[in-house]
Amino acid sequence: MTTNALGDFLRAHHARLQPADVGLASYGVRRVAGLRREEVAVLAGMNGDYLARLEQGRERRPSPQILDAVSRALMMDDDARAHLFRLAGTTPQAERPQPRDAVSPELRQLLDGYPSAAAFVLNPATDFLATNALADALFSPFRTVDNLARMTFLDPAARSFFSPWGRAAGAVVAELRHALGIDPHYARLHDLARSLAGASEEFATLWSSHDVHGKTRDGKELLHPDVGHLAVTFQTFDVRGATGQQLVVYQAEPGSPSAHALALLGSLHATRHAEPAAER
Repeated sequence: MTTNALGDFLRAHHARLQPADVGLASYGVRRVAGLRREEVAVLAGMNGDYLARLEQGRERRPSPQILDAVSRALMMDDDARAHLFRLAGTTPQAERPQPRDAVSPELRQLLDGYPSAAAFVLNPATDFLATNALADALFSPFRTVDNLARMTFLDPAARSFFSPWGRAAGAVVAELRHALGIDPHYARLHDLARSLAGASEEFATLWSSHDVHGKTRDGKELLHPDVGHLAVTFQTFDVRGATGQQLVVYQAEPGSPSAHALALLGSLHATRHAEPAAER
């Protein structure tokens, strides 16, 4: 069994391409499937002997620039390129693709498939990109459901909604710091941090602490004016194919008082929205 995973990966990729795929002419009988090593070297602008050493496992520390050139020459997509860098034990130097704010119809359909859970999609700056009906009901005490960090620090409803508020405030700032570390060039996040630091001394203090924590799973204590105390847990999922988007799901333990309260909250919200429609 081979242990040269990087070489195997490179050879498999240039075996998939034909000269015509990359704008090269083909001459004579080809004894290998796909592109010859020399052709890949020409396309990557590198020495053929170096590429041979790389594929044979004799070159163990290729630079990011070399990996970039090879990935372009072999027409790798984002996933393949990232895998190439992982196999080489390094990380891409190029900027990450900017987060996408457009939520796919399939993801919106998935949100609505959580009737007993509050589900929503955030970008790395904690902007709300989509919500289901129960999430709308859950966050109804806020003036505007637009950005979780802004709501936490600038909307008076947050002080009673999040219990304790300080824990929620610290968590959302640590999540923003984490997101900035992943993509330091994300302009939306820089703009948000400057805006909040100018509007909230508490945010500015927490931001300067440089605490870092990604959103994964945890418990939350919430106080909703319509149904009272809610003990929920949340799970966070990265949305594949939509850079930067995270699906967040708040749910209560089945059969618990909080689960009944969430169900009541959903019913109240649906009734309130049905009444204006019935009056028209």
